[in-house]
Amino acid sequence: MDAPIMIQFSSGGSQFYAGKGLDNKEFHAAIAGAVSGAYHVRAVAEQYGVPVILHTDHCAKNLLPWFDGLLEADERYFELHGEPLFSSHMLDLSEEPLEENIEICVKYMERMAKINCGLEMELGITGGEEDGVNNEDANPEDLYSKPEEIYQVYEALAKVPNGFFTIAAAFGNVHGVYQPGNVVLKPKILEAAQKYIAEKIGEPEGSKPVSFVFHGGSGSDLKDIREARKC
Repeated sequence: MDAPIMIQFSSGGSQFYAGKGLDNKEFHAAIAGAVSGAYHVRAVAEQYGVPVILHTDHCAKNLLPWFDGLLEADERYFELHGEPLFSSHMLDLSEEPLEENIEICVKYMERMAKINCGLEMELGITGGEEDGVNNEDANPEDLYSKPEEIYQVYEALAKVPNGFFTIAAAFGNVHGVYQPGNVVLKPKILEAAQKYIAEKIGEPEGSKPVSFVFHGGSGSDLKDIREARKC
């Protein structure tokens, strides 16, 4: 397609990349797999000549040692090349209390900002099942983020000097295989949040201060996806 692409590694995918026979104590194999995968992508990307974003996916609280290992690799790469090994990483602490989620994200983002590495945080949860994480029986209320919560996240992360962050807000999106019509996306949640936050920080009407991430497009109507993209 000759177009930009995003490649992302989950912890399970990273362990698989290294080889399931390797010892994964303290996430040794998952760290090695993600790091080796990143070098592989960088080497092959040169042959294609398109922009490539290297990203890691859904790091829950129990996976933070994996995250730490990747950041150490980013910092080593930055010392040599002036950029991190990965473009960005995702912290998915959506199952933790909001205050704790924000506190941990801010702590990591202060470190990541020093090496120009972006942070993606998850607010609310993505429904369905992916890579061993099952939210198919989730409380429906948790599938929809509130503008006030999104602003709380934005306010805290925007204070980090030189930081770049995206927010994976929940607006009914799910992972997995679903027939069209079974998923109720509500892009208006994102639109309302942009309007709410713009007013809070004094930006003109119609501005979009938040960089949103869309996790899980399965079973979504195309017009809803297009509406979400506009937000």
